[in-house]
Amino acid sequence: MRKSYATIKQVVLKNNCPECYNNSGLQLTFKQEFLETTLHKTLTQKISHSLYCNTCETEIFPVQWTDDIERVYEYQLKAFTPKKSYLKLKPFALILIVVAIVLIAALVTFLISSYK
Repeated sequence: MRKSYATIKQVVLKNNCPECYNNSGLQLTFKQEFLETTLHKTLTQKISHSLYCNTCETEIFPVQWTDDIERVYEYQLKAFTPKKSYLKLKPFALILIVVAIVLIAALVTFLISSYK
């Protein structure tokens, strides 16, 4: 199973960076988890976020956030609508399902004919 995250929304913030105190480099990113296996692809409802300063090139963790950054984050989180989750079967999974149905039908037919 391979996990990856699809970027859904990026917002440039006008708040001061807690590291370099610049107010033009903060970028808040929301990502949604995407799972892929040999049988299916799934977009889940699991949301991830990150805050990155492009000026000093550091990731700002929630422990370092100021009250202003937290307020903006809460607002952006409320305004953010994730994509609908889905499950998409791959052709290999569909083939396995068809083969299983054919085998079950053959087994039932064999049992019915041998019972009579």
